Amino acid sequence: MERPDVKVLQEKSRELRKTVLKMLANAGSGHTGGSLSLIEILVSLYMYKLRHDPKNPKWEGRDRLVLSKGHGCSALYAVLSEVGYFPKSELMTFRKFGTRLQGHPQLGLPGVEASTGSLGQGLSIANGMALAMRIDKSDARVYCVMGDGELNEGQVWEAAMTAAHYKLGSMCGIVDFNKIQIDGWCKDTMNMEPLGDKWRSFGWNVLECDGHDFGQLMNALDDAADFEGAPSVILAHTIKGKGVSFMENDAKWHGIAPKQDELEKALREIDGQGR
Repeated sequence: MERPDVKVLQEKSRELRKTVLKMLANAGSGHTGGSLSLIEILVSLYMYKLRHDPKNPKWEGRDRLVLSKGHGCSALYAVLSEVGYFPKSELMTFRKFGTRLQGHPQLGLPGVEASTGSLGQGLSIANGMALAMRIDKSDARVYCVMGDGELNEGQVWEAAMTAAHYKLGSMCGIVDFNKIQIDGWCKDTMNMEPLGDKWRSFGWNVLECDGHDFGQLMNALDDAADFEGAPSVILAHTIKGKGVSFMENDAKWHGIAPKQDELEKALREIDGQGR
C-alpha cells in the first residue's frame, strides 16, 4: 500500500486524541493514559498497513486485529469510526447503557474481531486466527496489540511459545511499550527487561521503534510483514498519556477520565500542537 503523508497522519492523530478525551469525559470513566499512547499505532495499522474494508467488515481476505489491551478501546473505537466502520455520532455513547461501545471491545461492533480485556488472552486468540487462516490457505495477517504490563501474565508467554512452535509467520504482535501499568512503573511492579531478549529467546523476530513516529512505525510494520518463518513482535516505545503534558508518564491516568476543566485544558494543549 502506498504510504500516506505523515503530516496528514499526525493531524489525524491530534484530532483522534481530542475525540478520545471527549469520549472519556462524556462517559465519566475509562482508561485515558493507555488509550492516548495507542493512537499512532492504531492509525498506522488502519490507515496504512491493514488490509481491510469498512464497507465489508466480514470480508474473508481481511487482516485481523486483536486489541488484547482491551481497556484502551476508546482509541480503537475512535479510529474505527474515523475509517468508516460506524457513524462518528455513536462515539459519545461510549460506556453508556445499551451501547455497542462497551468499556472493553465486544463482538458485534463492526471492526471488532474479538471480545477482549481480560488481560493476557489476546495473543492466544490471535494464534487461533492465524492457525485457522493457515488451514484455509489464506494469506491474511493477524496483528495483536498488547500492553507492556499485560506481559506479566503467564498466558502471554505460553502463546508466544505456541506461535513460534507453529512458525506463525503471519502473526505480528505489537507491544504498547509505555512502561507504566495500573500500579506504577512496570519495572517496579514486575520488571520484564530485557524485554527484546525475552521475545527472541521464545523464537520471535523482534523489532523496536518509537511508537509515536509514523516513519518508524510503518518501517517496522513493513519489516514484520516481510519476515517469513517465525512470528514478529514490534516493541513500540510510547508515552502513557501522550499529547497532554499533565497526563504524560503519570500512572494516575491509567484508569480515570478527565473532568470538564481538565478536558478543556487538554484540548487547548492539543490544539496548540497543530499550529
